[in-house]
Amino acid sequence: MSNDKRLKLGIASYSLRKFSLAEAIAMTKRVGVEYIALKDFHLKLDATPTQIREAAKQIADAGLKLVGCGVVYMPNDQAFIRQVFEYAKTAGMGVIIASPDHDALEICNRMVKEYDIKIAIHNHGPGDKKYPLATDAYQLVKGLDSRMGVCPDIGHIKRLGADPVKEIEAVADRLHDLHIKDVSAAAAEGYTCEIGRGVIDIPQVLRTLLRLKYQGHVALEYEKDPDDPLAGMAESIGYLKGVLSVI
Repeated sequence: MSNDKRLKLGIASYSLRKFSLAEAIAMTKRVGVEYIALKDFHLKLDATPTQIREAAKQIADAGLKLVGCGVVYMPNDQAFIRQVFEYAKTAGMGVIIASPDHDALEICNRMVKEYDIKIAIHNHGPGDKKYPLATDAYQLVKGLDSRMGVCPDIGHIKRLGADPVKEIEAVADRLHDLHIKDVSAAAAEGYTCEIGRGVIDIPQVLRTLLRLKYQGHVALEYEKDPDDPLAGMAESIGYLKGVLSVI
C-alpha cells in the first residue's frame, strides 16, 4: 500500500466556511485529498432529505468520500439529536463529530445503538468547559457503547500545554475521528498556522496513528485565512504527505 493511503487524509469543511459547497468540493480536490467532513455551513442540519441526498451525490460525483459532519453542538434535546442522526443516516455518514452537553450523553448513547453511527466528541482546549482535552471526553464515554468516542483536536490539546501524542494514545480504543492542525504556541493565545510551521511534532503524531493502525479520518481543520485558505491548506496537506513518504 502506498504511503499516502495508510491514513485517510481529508478536510473538515469548517476550513472552507466562507465558500459554497461546490467551491468547498473543488478546493478539497485541489489540495489532493479524497475525504471530507461537512460543517453545517455546507449542508444545513435542517436540510430536507432530498437536499441531503443531493449534496451527498454532489460529493460522490466529484470523487470524494463523505465521512461525517461536525462539529455539531448537542443540547439535552432528544428531538434535535435524532434529527442530526437522521441527517447523518440520509447522507451516508459514518460519524458525527460533536460536542454534546454532558446531560445529553445518555441520549447520544441510545442513538448510536439505534442508528449504528459513531459519535466522536471534539475537544476545544482553553475555554471549553465541557471537553478541554480529548481525555476529558474519554472519561465520560469509556463506559458507554463503543460507538461513543472521541475526535482529538491536536491544536487545542497543544494550546492547553498537553502532549497530543499522549492524548491520542490515551483514547486509542475510542478514536473515531481526528482533527489535525498546527499551532503557533503551546499556550491559549496560540493560533492555527500552516502545518510544519508551528510547535506540534507532526511526524510523531503521524507515526503514532500508523502504529495504532488508525482507520478513521484525519481531517485538516485549517482555521487560518478564512477568506483565502487554499494556499495554506495545500501547504499543510503537502507537508503531511511529505512526512508520510518517509516514515
